[in-house]
Amino acid sequence: MTTLSSLYIGLMSGTSLDGVDGVLADFADDGAIRTLGAAFVPFGAPLRADLMALQASGVNEIEREALAGNQIAAAYAACVAQLLPAASGPVRAIAAHGQTVRHRPELGFTRQTINAALLAELTGIDVIADFRSRDVAAGGQGAPLVPAYHHAQFGKPGQTRVVVNIGGIGNISVLQAGGAVTGFDTGPGNVLMDGWIARHQGKDYDADGAWAASGRASEALLGVLLAEPYFAITGPKSTGRDLFHMAWLDAMLARSPALPAADVQATLTRLTAVSIARAIHGEAVNIDAVYVCGGGAYNGALMRELAAALGGDVTVESTAALGVAPNRVEALAFAWLAFRFHQRKAGNLPAVTGAKGDRILGALNPA
Repeated sequence: MTTLSSLYIGLMSGTSLDGVDGVLADFADDGAIRTLGAAFVPFGAPLRADLMALQASGVNEIEREALAGNQIAAAYAACVAQLLPAASGPVRAIAAHGQTVRHRPELGFTRQTINAALLAELTGIDVIADFRSRDVAAGGQGAPLVPAYHHAQFGKPGQTRVVVNIGGIGNISVLQAGGAVTGFDTGPGNVLMDGWIARHQGKDYDADGAWAASGRASEALLGVLLAEPYFAITGPKSTGRDLFHMAWLDAMLARSPALPAADVQATLTRLTAVSIARAIHGEAVNIDAVYVCGGGAYNGALMRELAAALGGDVTVESTAALGVAPNRVEALAFAWLAFRFHQRKAGNLPAVTGAKGDRILGALNPA
């Protein structure tokens, strides 16, 4: 009798469009999830520009998306190559998220670009991709999908923990003491901060929030930003660059007095923190701790703003305190979804996404 491998590779490229985060994970029979290796492959500037352009409709976009999908597959394959030396045996499957270029669940679709068939050819390993579409087909938002994994990895009976993922977009997973899980996309994570510093300083992101810390947040501008109707909608809900983009920010800035650029950055940092804190307070009364993952966990100014917005009696730490580096959590989540695919078990949480029921997520591209 052949023993099936418990090794999976998870690959994630998020709303920040910076590159591919990859992990090699072992899903053991005892339920433990062990990370055996991690890697990051940055997207080159031309691919980043192509992906940014695909966030909105344009000329010949079907061909441009297909070509970008081939490039993404190549970047994913390069990440796999970095991870394979840490494998103690064959990898059963690669979980490939792809790059979200449109997210319109209200219209019945979500689009994560990658040529999964090409990735299977390049690696010689089964590839499971297109994780979000089945949940959308079942009437769900298709996002966030990470709360089910957060519950498996970080949940603790008798404690109410909140896991906050701050990538380009922010989302929360509320892991209730009694076992119930809720969550949704809270709004912008790093997407507006990254766009603003790129415009004014030519940088990809605000390292440690240093530029934001040099400015002074404007409560007047913050009020204008928080008036966005999305923040008042109750979950299930999800969002992305389809709503929160630089044109949206420019429209909001036009409604407010002019500010120094650093003050705008400080205000955008506070917007992310306050919108997350309000979402958490709306979901849970007694919180034992808040754990942050994603790139936002490395932004000191943002972490301080979040702690202040939540109140001084709430512990705010990164997921490193729970044994998982913040930049590995999302890739691990999709490796877990591939593991669930092979178990023929659901990967979504209808209470989170709004789907009509439990669904097995993903589509298989055999090696």
